[in-house]
Amino acid sequence: MMAFNFIKRQLLKVIEWTDDTQNTILYRFDVPDRYAIMRGSQLTVRESQVCIFVVEGKIADVFTPGRYKLDTENLPVLTALYSWKYAFETPYTGEVYFVNTKQFTNQKWGTSNPIMMRDKDFGVIRLRGYGIYSYKVEDAVKLMRELSGTNQQFLTENIADQLRKMILSTVTDVIAESGIAALDLATQYDELSGSTKDRLADKFTEYGFKLIDFYIENLSLPEEVEKTLDTRTSMGVLGDKMGTFTQYQAAHAMREAANNQGAGGSLAGAGIGLGAGLSMAGVFSEALKGAKDAPAEAKANTVKCTKCGADVKAGSKFCPECGNKMAESRFCPECGAKVGANAKFCPECGKKLN
Repeated sequence: MMAFNFIKRQLLKVIEWTDDTQNTILYRFDVPDRYAIMRGSQLTVRESQVCIFVVEGKIADVFTPGRYKLDTENLPVLTALYSWKYAFETPYTGEVYFVNTKQFTNQKWGTSNPIMMRDKDFGVIRLRGYGIYSYKVEDAVKLMRELSGTNQQFLTENIADQLRKMILSTVTDVIAESGIAALDLATQYDELSGSTKDRLADKFTEYGFKLIDFYIENLSLPEEVEKTLDTRTSMGVLGDKMGTFTQYQAAHAMREAANNQGAGGSLAGAGIGLGAGLSMAGVFSEALKGAKDAPAEAKANTVKCTKCGADVKAGSKFCPECGNKMAESRFCPECGAKVGANAKFCPECGKKLN
């Protein structure tokens, strides 16, 4: 009965696959009813395709782009399996798979849950991120063995979740090892993307893929850190040190606590409010004092060059602007106070100087 069915089947003249999708990685070719793949069937493998013949679950012959007239000469593995000594004697009853080797671009990755990151300024923070990547099949046989098996179809969606988990794990490691502060991450996307791509390349290869591009498009800080960044930027007049910023935050917190006591608060509440106000005033007083005094202190440590008038660091032997020899320190002969090189009177006792 089986032989009769073979006789009734007609020669399948053309074996080919035209991909009209954007996401099919592997496709199993369906042989139409009453047709069979026989000696003389023509196989067409287009550019960006690989064709694989599978018999009894085993990968047999592999065809790269080109046109083939099937015969024992170009089916060496099948010829051995079927014991075809002289010719393609019986219809081929195995399976034919086409693998798409084009680039699958604009593949998206992102964090479904925040990833934890230890930052030198803010401690442990939660970070979200997203980006895109592209890849292609580089080893069709490895793809079938490791991922797709003998499924009817294998789509980009079937592997997307696995790749996303792999990407997130690698991105987390790269950011942690970089030591880049959370507030500076936005300026380092290119560097982080390159490091992540290099580390992911071998992992993609394990599945028969080649990673073409990888980009980090955004790394989002938690809302509270974003607000902190805005506040810290507005504190530029007080300096960019975390110590000053922390003092400001403490004063702000105490002010809020005082405001929350309410108009009908007790005497103790009023005391808290007064303390908070004084504390905050002290913080700003010290910060502003430091900002104002710094230039004055720097000015006091210089003297004027008698030749060109430039400010010269006190104690210098020569002027860095004109090379003039600076006058040595003078002292009042009456009271011993140190006086300027060009002083006519002692600023301490008023004695006239030579």
